Amino acid sequence: QVQLVESGGGLVQAGGSLRLSCAASGIILMIYDMRWYRQGPGKQRELVAGITSGGSINYVESAKGRFTISRDNAKNTVYLQMNSLQPEDTGVYYCAAERRLNRYWGKGTQVTVSS
Repeated sequence: QVQLVESGGGLVQAGGSLRLSCAASGIILMIYDMRWYRQGPGKQRELVAGITSGGSINYVESAKGRFTISRDNAKNTVYLQMNSLQPEDTGVYYCAAERRLNRYWGKGTQVTVSS
């Protein structure tokens, strides 16, 4: 079965860094577009960063210059390096693997940034 497992979340002070990992099983990550979403308290889920199977990368405006998405196809894992974290970055971060009409979700990892 397809499984995406996020890790690396936690509690960090403003200005700190976290590195999220998303390990995939049941799919060949190389052929999927991989994306990180987040959902803050009382907010809608938003796309934070994405990297396509072809290597194209995009970020939500607020993440530009602070977050870096990358993938290691050999390890079937996608990462999100988050630097200079701010309280507004707080939320549950979800990994998604997308290909054509299919989208698989992880269960999320909590990121809390204190001021």
